[in-house]
Amino acid sequence: MPELPEVETTRRGIEPHLEGRTITALTVRQPKLRWPIPEQLADWVVNARVSSVTRRGKYLLIHLPNGAVMIHLGMSGSLYMVSAEQPAAFHDHVDLVLDSGMALRLTDPRRFGSVLWQPLGESHSLLEKLGPEPLSSDFSAGYLQQRCAGRKQAIKQFIMNSQVVVGVGNIYANEALFNAGIHPKRAAGNISAERLSRFVDEIKAVLARAIEQGGTTLKDFVGGDGKPGYFKQQLNVYGRGGQLCNHCKSTLKEIRLGQRSTVYCPECQH
Repeated sequence: MPELPEVETTRRGIEPHLEGRTITALTVRQPKLRWPIPEQLADWVVNARVSSVTRRGKYLLIHLPNGAVMIHLGMSGSLYMVSAEQPAAFHDHVDLVLDSGMALRLTDPRRFGSVLWQPLGESHSLLEKLGPEPLSSDFSAGYLQQRCAGRKQAIKQFIMNSQVVVGVGNIYANEALFNAGIHPKRAAGNISAERLSRFVDEIKAVLARAIEQGGTTLKDFVGGDGKPGYFKQQLNVYGRGGQLCNHCKSTLKEIRLGQRSTVYCPECQH
C-alpha cells in the first residue's frame, strides 16, 4: 500500500501538470472502486480550473472553484500523466482530461482506491476525524504525550491509528520505533515523556528523508507507470526479520501486531 511519502511524491509529481489547467472531460471506465464514483462527478469537474493539488493524510485533493476531487490510491492504485489520446490499459479506470492535451490517469488493479467529491466549504466525512499531519507543528511531543496518557494499546498499533496522527504506515512506524529505541509492544501509556519526544522527532525524520529521496522519481509521472515505489533508503528493521541488527548485531525478531509484520531488535528496543 502506498504510504504517506509515496502519496506526497505523487502529489508533487502531478501538481505542475494540473495547476492552472482546465478539466475538459472526465472518462470513467470503471465506476465501482472502493466506493462508487459519484454519478454527477462530470457535472462538477468539467470546465473547472484546477487551483492546486494538496494532500490530507493519504488523500489527494484536486481543488476546483466549487470543491475538490478527492483521490485515494488504496492498495495498488497509482496516478500518472499521459497523452489524452493514449489508449487505456485494462486497469486504467479514470481519466481527468486537461486543456493541455494531457490526462491524469488512475490505474488500480485491485480497485481499493477511490475517487470522491468534497464540495467547497465542506469537510468530507472521511477527513473529519483524521489526526494531525506528522510533519506539521500540530504533531508535537506534548500532543503525543497527551494522546498516549493511560493507553494500554501497543505503541506501534497506536501510532498507526489515523485518528492519532495520519500517514505513519507500517514501514515508517517500524523504522521510527527502532530509531527511538522503543519496543513496538510497549503500552503507549507506559512510555516516558522524554522517549515520546524522541519518537516524534524520529517519525518526522524518517518521513522527511523518504519524501526527499522520492524527489528523484518525479520524472516517472509523465509517460511512466506512475509508481514511485518505496524509496531506496537504509532500512534498519523493516523486512529484515532474522537478520543482524545494524547497531548491536543481535538477531532481529519478527512478530505480528494488528496483523501487520513488525520487526524489532530485542537489545536496542525496550
